[in-house]
Amino acid sequence: MSFDSPSSGSLPPIDFEAELNSEQYAAVSATDGPALVLAGAGSGKTRTLTYRVAWLLHKGVAPWNILLLTFTNKSAREMLNRVEDLTGVARHHFWGGTFHSIGQRILRTHGDKVGLSKNYTILDQDDAETLLGEAIRSVDSAFIKNKENPKPRAIFDIISYSRNTGLHLEGLTQDRYPYSEDFKDKFMDFAKAYQARKEKNQVADYDDLLVLWRRLLNFKEVAEHYQNKFKYILVDEYQDTNTLQSEIVDTLASHHRLMAVGDDAQCIYTWRGANFDNILTFPERHPGTTIFKIETNYRSSPEILNFANRVLDAQPSGHGYHKELRAVRPSNRKPMFVPVMDNVHQAHFILSRMKGLLNDGFDPRQIAVLYRAHYQSMDLQMELSRQGIPFVITSGVRFFEQAHIRDLVAQLRFANNPGDTVAFTRILALLPKVGPKTAEAILKLAEKEAEKQSAPIIQMLTHETVLKKVPEDAREDFVDFAYTLQDVFQAMPSIPLAKGQADLFSESQTQNEHSPKPPHEVIQIAIDGWYGDFLRNVYPQNWQSRRDDLNSLVQFASRYDDMSLLLSELVLLNSDASDRSAEADGNNLRLMTIHQAKGLEFPVVFVIGAAQGLFPLKRALDAGDVEEERRLFYVAVTRAMDELYISCPRVSQFGGGVQILEPSQFIQEVPTTHYEILRTKR
Repeated sequence: MSFDSPSSGSLPPIDFEAELNSEQYAAVSATDGPALVLAGAGSGKTRTLTYRVAWLLHKGVAPWNILLLTFTNKSAREMLNRVEDLTGVARHHFWGGTFHSIGQRILRTHGDKVGLSKNYTILDQDDAETLLGEAIRSVDSAFIKNKENPKPRAIFDIISYSRNTGLHLEGLTQDRYPYSEDFKDKFMDFAKAYQARKEKNQVADYDDLLVLWRRLLNFKEVAEHYQNKFKYILVDEYQDTNTLQSEIVDTLASHHRLMAVGDDAQCIYTWRGANFDNILTFPERHPGTTIFKIETNYRSSPEILNFANRVLDAQPSGHGYHKELRAVRPSNRKPMFVPVMDNVHQAHFILSRMKGLLNDGFDPRQIAVLYRAHYQSMDLQMELSRQGIPFVITSGVRFFEQAHIRDLVAQLRFANNPGDTVAFTRILALLPKVGPKTAEAILKLAEKEAEKQSAPIIQMLTHETVLKKVPEDAREDFVDFAYTLQDVFQAMPSIPLAKGQADLFSESQTQNEHSPKPPHEVIQIAIDGWYGDFLRNVYPQNWQSRRDDLNSLVQFASRYDDMSLLLSELVLLNSDASDRSAEADGNNLRLMTIHQAKGLEFPVVFVIGAAQGLFPLKRALDAGDVEEERRLFYVAVTRAMDELYISCPRVSQFGGGVQILEPSQFIQEVPTTHYEILRTKR
């Protein structure tokens, strides 16, 4: 179809009122003023946006005068493909895509105004971190070498967060790294040096696509050009916009022909920069806003929706828009609240119920297990693996396959068996300028010194001869790592060697003279040592959740008296022994965090770990801010179509100590008439 002279008469007819429910139709047919569409879970948000674009076309608006902003390319493709199916207008006629893709398109045309040539290069994440590393070394050549200092990746994350949220880098640095006053000024210098290098090399990182787009709009002629070009602006998932994105939208939509579609109750990404206030204050920034509520839900049973509505009732006054989801589907059973003794009992309950569902004709793909944090699924993953039941971690990896779990286990393996060169090489590869050959050379020197002095290999890792072989950039980290390894080794029980191994190690290596500790205490020593600091410096955005994963290993290890048996179990759980072929055809149970589940739906959903300190997380309780946790819980329960099970362990040994848990406040705040209690035998 040609659009040289767009005409609504050339479009196929659409009976909008017949094809939409009354709430959707009201939003789709809205007048030109600003509109905020609050589309509840399962209410047909994508359908509403798609028909809104079609409506504008039927009103004579040219497709190139419509800007559709989304958060994923997949969403943009899906919507524009649907528009093409509805209207026959090819998707390439529209300006539609992610904020970043539209930003780079505009910068190709006007980038010279902000110092960027038309043929600039976009850096991927690895290249951007490499360039930042060079900038850091140009400011302070010794900074990266100091193991106490954050790594370039950590610094990059903080700079990025600052740019997207508009929060001062100085304040963020003090919040993230309060133990060093020097970082405040250092980070500012690093950011400036990094920016200078990007400008010199004519490159832009991912954040620049927004930062420079926003700066371009300060030029009156550029702003007016796009304000006139984009006569109608639609934004999907508006609750997920950060400060920078909302400023771009507000500037482009100075004409207020703006429709923002989202759900404040599903704002669950503030930890990565989303600004919850953007959707709450939208009417203030766009006077005359009409608010449309789409509350008819096509996904879930009335009982599940009644439960979900009551979860939001407990929000503090003024903390969100009131919505009451209404069901189209027929009545079904109430959600089930399932008290269990502990995580093991919880895993057994899920497997038992799942087998019953499969016998009733459900497909494994129709069942999902959701959790607040990855470590909470460890016992379930272990039990599924033991029973050979295929499962997949959606958008993630299995618990025991995560890099930080494997890193810690590698340290335990080597301390338990200094002949495990694979484990040693894995750990050393984490250090700068250390590869397999260097790791092998270091270990051979340690073996040589151990033989000379009839001492354990691990004790010789800090021998001056060995340390000379360690690259200078890695030496400080290596020493700290070696001391931790020695502490772990000293806590290990005696190491009996099989016949034929005795010539590899001296007698003193095989008999640990120190008082042995139980496996869970040995693991705690490893966590509290070098690797704990390594996590904090390399993963500032999520080091706490990674640390939680590691701490859950302490609980896991408390069931074992023998370290070798524990390590064998961990290795088997991390192997490919379970049948992965089933994953290829997708015929398996789904396990995922709630963040990963957003936008998905399943006939049967299990929400596990619904206890105070687990969901909401303890750190949210300590900070006195549980409202995003509440929204996460709401997202979790609204994934369920037919059956919803919410389980709560009564006892936890997280981190090694026994804790008695109370049910999550999100359960306690819901009247008991909206769910049933299912008691199970251990």
